[in-house]
Amino acid sequence: MVEHLTADIITSRENKWLKMFRAGLRGTGPEGDDALALEGRKLVEDSLRSGLEAVALLVSESGERELEHILRAASESVTGIPRARVLRTTDKLFESISGTETPQGVAALFRQQVWQFEDVLRGMASADGAFRAGAPLLVVMAAVQDPGNVGTIVRSAEAFGATGVVTTRGSADPWSPKAIRASAGSALRLPLLRGMAIPVLLAQLRVAEVKIVAASSRAGDDAGELAGTGADLSDAVAIFIGNEGAGLPPEVEHAADARISIPIAESVESLNAGIAASIVLYEAARKRAR
Repeated sequence: MVEHLTADIITSRENKWLKMFRAGLRGTGPEGDDALALEGRKLVEDSLRSGLEAVALLVSESGERELEHILRAASESVTGIPRARVLRTTDKLFESISGTETPQGVAALFRQQVWQFEDVLRGMASADGAFRAGAPLLVVMAAVQDPGNVGTIVRSAEAFGATGVVTTRGSADPWSPKAIRASAGSALRLPLLRGMAIPVLLAQLRVAEVKIVAASSRAGDDAGELAGTGADLSDAVAIFIGNEGAGLPPEVEHAADARISIPIAESVESLNAGIAASIVLYEAARKRAR
């Protein structure tokens, strides 16, 4: 049995912790060294199990019923939650900081995970600390602006075995509350680089000998099957997904080693970025499984 805490209830909207939670849960993603804000028991528990370092936990009156489960998950994690940072507030104040329509009464702040370029090349470590063998498979979002699409792409990237995800400047933050929810927690586990400059990224991919593949949801004149136009998705590749309306930037198109298109009916203008990326990632996983 996990002991319950008797911290004083926060009753002021001006409390510094409530301000931090409000900024994180209603913002577009952490800036600088700001904490990562997560809402809901599942995301909080997933973060603890992923090894993220908790800064503070906030529960409302109705969220108290989840506290024992979360503290148990914290006690079984590497970092835990500082007992002095388990905070309580009223349902009304929690609702005022929440980023969801039906608040669960549980939220937490975590220190950001710091990933390096090498991490997105080698992927996630298994439970025993080993890394999966195989060529790097990166997904790069170039100015994908819808956080729902960003989260969907991150979720599909983990599901289909990508080693990492990169977003370029102009993309929605994959650590924004909406994107994290859309990723179903994948954004908390998969190696991820945010807001990179495209020229820097292209140069790093060249040095690492990772092929640049430009993806499109509209079949062009030279497109046949999904993996046509010279793309071998079993190689070390970085698949670039473009903006929902404008597509990929010219500098990516010019630098591409190969192109991949998804044949679709002429009556459909295009697929959204999340669906297009998921189809391409599935094809990459299928080819790598051979």
